[in-house]
Amino acid sequence: MGEPKSITQSFVAQVTPARMFKALILDSHNICPKLMFSSIKSIEYIEGDGEVGSIKQINFTEGSSIGYMKHRIDTLDKENYMCKYTFIDSDILMDRLEYITYEVKFEGHGHGGCVCKITSEFKPKEGVEIKDIDIELGKDRAIGMYEVVEAYLIAHHHDYT
Repeated sequence: MGEPKSITQSFVAQVTPARMFKALILDSHNICPKLMFSSIKSIEYIEGDGEVGSIKQINFTEGSSIGYMKHRIDTLDKENYMCKYTFIDSDILMDRLEYITYEVKFEGHGHGGCVCKITSEFKPKEGVEIKDIDIELGKDRAIGMYEVVEAYLIAHHHDYT
């Protein structure tokens, strides 16, 4: 197998860790298709109900460069606002990757805000090199999704309390 590559990114949100965690981790299957309808068609649990071991499938809209991807929830710490999940299947990328793992943590910051920390590990298949540009594109999309949800939560301050 190829050498794994890890990256950590973070951004500051003006929303509490609890609300960001509830929206982005516990209820992403409802809120993300609602807010990102031009790119995400639906998100559904194909195994389980959102707890550890569950498998979530994200279906993208027609015209997207990817049709679907599946994640398995490996760790879910609701008290400390942390989740770890593994990207396990997709209609593209799996010819190049063994897996991608993500660890997402929301920590309190300032007065009612939080820092969202995302650590990703990319494990390529033998003979495959992961290019930095591929990682940068994924990073930008993830942060963009988090910012859309943050904006929604700021505008709807009673949701996910």
